[in-house]
Amino acid sequence: MEKLAVHINSEIGKLEGVIIHSPGAEVENMTPENAERALYSDILNLDVALPEYNNFLEVLKKYSRVFEVRNLLIDILKNEKVRQEVIERICKSENMPDGIICRHIESFDVNELARQLIEGVEIKRDNLTRYLDNEHFSLHPLPNFFFTRDSSFSVNDRVLTARMANRVRDREAIIMEMIFRYHPAFSTQVVNPVETFDHTNKASIEGGDVLVARDDILLIGTGMRTTSQGIDAVLELLKEKPGTSHIIVQELPYKPESFIHLDMTFTFLDVDKCMIFEPLIMGSNRYLTIHIKIDNGKVVSIKEEKNILSALRRLGIDLEPVYCGGENDLTIMEREQWQSGANFFALEPGKVIGYARNIHTIETLNKHGFEIIRAKDIVKGKVSPGEYKKTVITIQGNELSRGGGGARCMTMPLARQTVKW
Repeated sequence: MEKLAVHINSEIGKLEGVIIHSPGAEVENMTPENAERALYSDILNLDVALPEYNNFLEVLKKYSRVFEVRNLLIDILKNEKVRQEVIERICKSENMPDGIICRHIESFDVNELARQLIEGVEIKRDNLTRYLDNEHFSLHPLPNFFFTRDSSFSVNDRVLTARMANRVRDREAIIMEMIFRYHPAFSTQVVNPVETFDHTNKASIEGGDVLVARDDILLIGTGMRTTSQGIDAVLELLKEKPGTSHIIVQELPYKPESFIHLDMTFTFLDVDKCMIFEPLIMGSNRYLTIHIKIDNGKVVSIKEEKNILSALRRLGIDLEPVYCGGENDLTIMEREQWQSGANFFALEPGKVIGYARNIHTIETLNKHGFEIIRAKDIVKGKVSPGEYKKTVITIQGNELSRGGGGARCMTMPLARQTVKW
């Protein structure tokens, strides 16, 4: 197998490699009782969500090499040394000192081990305490794992593994880190910036908050999932890079939960266009936009900017904003932002994919020159995005959006062609 070199220096370059995780039984193992712990405000119907997801997946496959988390995990677990390291790290992370569960899962073959690490390990009711326990799982399912963006993210030629804000998702980051460290398919350097540089024990950072604008510019949101200390850890990492780098930080509201990450309010569409939730990104509000400039190992300036677009314009990226939910009705804007209406994923410059249910957002994209194409028509061969200069490919998303994320959330890009700005 030819190694894929990690290379991400924009959000929009033509996609060449991406990691996804198709949702499975771990989603159905979530109940109303444990949904809040799993960070959901609702439960998904897998039978309805999978057809939507599969249309999305088939479009990705027409553009790029697509890697499945479950298959990658199975591959690395075939190495006995790696298998033991995976089990030890997960058992330590999930605070299981008695070792019973660890010894139990050590007996699984690689396929079963991979399955249960994702779908959950049911509790063995072999003593009174466990018999009376209200918990159903010793290792809980990972219903958020199909949002592969969060637990690791590519920046230039490196993969950064996240420090998740919620412990229930730590296993996702461990699995992704082990895949990038040991799978022969990838050529990259793996860095956990929080573990390497943070000493406050307050740092968290997730990939949904990190956007690569250009090889020298990162946009990072700070709010409920990414702390200032987490951004400082990335800042220390960038100090090691020769030359000048920029971090543009956007403060996010802690409520409502639809503002979970920056990519729920801002995503790139083309070399000259972006999707925004206007009330936050452009509106006059108390949420700061801060520009940090790093030059040859030192922070040379930290200053407030008017907004993200203004800051990018100063750095040579001039973007026309397209408004999530349209331009006329604040209620519609808020409703469609809640439904991941600003969360688009670029397959190449000017060709993006998102949820059809956000009809006002899609109509606004069309007014800005994006031809509307249904994903299922691409899958059936009825139409090709190559026939159009600009397209928005729509997946239905009525069920998937209830998970709290969109097309960008469901992808972890590995390689893109370089964009000429």
